[in-house]
Amino acid sequence: MNPAPSHAAQLPVLDQLLAGAHVVSLPMRVKFRGILQREALLLRGPLGWGEFCPFPEYGDPEASRWLASAIEAGWQGFPEPLRSSIPVNATVPAVTADRVPDILARFGRVDAVKVKVAERGQSLADDVSRVAAVRAALPDAAIRVDANGGWSVPAAVEALIRLSAVGLEYAEQPVPDIAGLAEVRRRLRAAGIPLLIAADESVRKEDDPIKVARAGAADLIVVKVAPLGGVRRALDIVAQAGLPAVVSSALDTSVGIRAGLALAAALPELPYACGLGTVSLLAADVSRDPLVPDDGAIRLRDVSADPALLAEHAASPERRDWWLDRLRRVHAVLALARP
Repeated sequence: MNPAPSHAAQLPVLDQLLAGAHVVSLPMRVKFRGILQREALLLRGPLGWGEFCPFPEYGDPEASRWLASAIEAGWQGFPEPLRSSIPVNATVPAVTADRVPDILARFGRVDAVKVKVAERGQSLADDVSRVAAVRAALPDAAIRVDANGGWSVPAAVEALIRLSAVGLEYAEQPVPDIAGLAEVRRRLRAAGIPLLIAADESVRKEDDPIKVARAGAADLIVVKVAPLGGVRRALDIVAQAGLPAVVSSALDTSVGIRAGLALAAALPELPYACGLGTVSLLAADVSRDPLVPDDGAIRLRDVSADPALLAEHAASPERRDWWLDRLRRVHAVLALARP
């Protein structure tokens, strides 16, 4: 995927980015993606704050899209919104079933819940009990499951047939690749299970994010602003794909969630609750007015990183140096990619 689309903001010089850079390490309420601390590099631009927080294992070319997104937020701003309130889902990590009520309580009233499944080291029985606990707590909620590509095709079909017994809205990325998604869809329909299949990694990690739509491998797509290179780039991808879209986050601070809200607010249609309530999974944030759900939605508003919170949650000198070195490398990748 091109890390520097034609409508990208002009690339600031590196010294501009470094002058407004703050690296934070925020504690998590519960382990998510195997981590208990979420690190992020925040950038202060002339139009506001941007967030650069690709996970550590991502290479520089992939991380360059995250930097393009942060630059859009701070130096270009967001498109005009079409709506001012964004419905969001709760997110339940791969916890034991007895912890589900406590996790849900942090989100307040919601109409949709995303449940993580296919966690390494866990069993299908763990997934079934977790999803059943969500259904017991919220009998009328729309439940979607997210496997992050963790199943094989046969395992996905078996799991989704069992999980569908409690009623599912859709299943997100049950298997790693596009051909597998298409096969899971085919086998479920042959078994009389009309479960919708959503593509996430098969959109944001592919060189061609439209490939999944062309292959007829998904019923909807999950779009995340930072991994796709910004709000405008994500809007282009949704338009080209021609599929319903769900806007989700990458475990962002409120600064990153603001970009996700901008995308959700600018989409012509927003048929599903968005996965933008994940600040509730953090035990701390960088804003005094965090973007968390209220009555199942987040009101569209700007946020600023608070200087006192940036200082309180500043990363160690070693981790700050690691992130600033990464910023230098990734900036160089963007500089080469742009005219």
